[in-house]
Amino acid sequence: MTPKAIDGQVRRQEFRRLGWGVYQRADHSHSAAVVLRAAVYGAGPGAVASGLSAAWWHGLLTNPPPKPSVTVPRDRRVKRPESAVRYRDLHRLDVSQVRRLGVTDIPLTILETAVELREGSVFLDRALQKHTSLSILRAVHERNPGRAGAAAARHLLDVAEQGGSSAAERILHQLLNRAGVTGWQSHLWSCGYEIDVAFVRERLAIEVDGWAWHRDAHRFRADMERQNVLVNAGWRVLRFSWHHLNNEPNRVLSEIHTALRCAAGGS
Repeated sequence: MTPKAIDGQVRRQEFRRLGWGVYQRADHSHSAAVVLRAAVYGAGPGAVASGLSAAWWHGLLTNPPPKPSVTVPRDRRVKRPESAVRYRDLHRLDVSQVRRLGVTDIPLTILETAVELREGSVFLDRALQKHTSLSILRAVHERNPGRAGAAAARHLLDVAEQGGSSAAERILHQLLNRAGVTGWQSHLWSCGYEIDVAFVRERLAIEVDGWAWHRDAHRFRADMERQNVLVNAGWRVLRFSWHHLNNEPNRVLSEIHTALRCAAGGS
């Protein structure tokens, strides 16, 4: 169609202009998927959905971001961008086609999304359980140096690799010490089980968990059995994951203080 014919369709409201060189038939619904397609198509050849947009397109996130994210090859610029545009040349292994739309492949999408979300560690932990492996993410990270958020991604990968219960326990100790909380001891044995942090007088046991992708079915079952035995022996048990301790330290302290007040007969 000629530009004149397209302009005529727009004037007659038969076409809806979505962006630079991108139109939609007016009788088709205008959805978040249409908005993302328009952003990628309007950015030209080689452009792909990336970041939060790619995560949503892959089904890793429930809701689309407020503004589409698109990665465009370095050798050109997008005219009148209607999206958040990043200029970077991607390796062919890091690009895929999903429902006829170019997107960053799942591993790179996971890395980019993890550094954008407030609880990115939780997102990364879930992704390691269901969609990828640490070795794959490491390879993708090394293949894409210098990108926005690369340093934060490396930190998350390092934490994930070391993110067992011992790392979470160290964070809890630091949190209690900085808050001036006393009366606790670590690695107390009771009922044949080792309690990570125990307030003996108050009979409060605090159990800490690392990243979920480190835990297998056997460990999960053993943790449940241990908790049930301790509760039946009169211990009140609080459980916190690495993510709780790292992302919500004030909430963790509040719950511990509440449990201690309850044990002392307060409200």
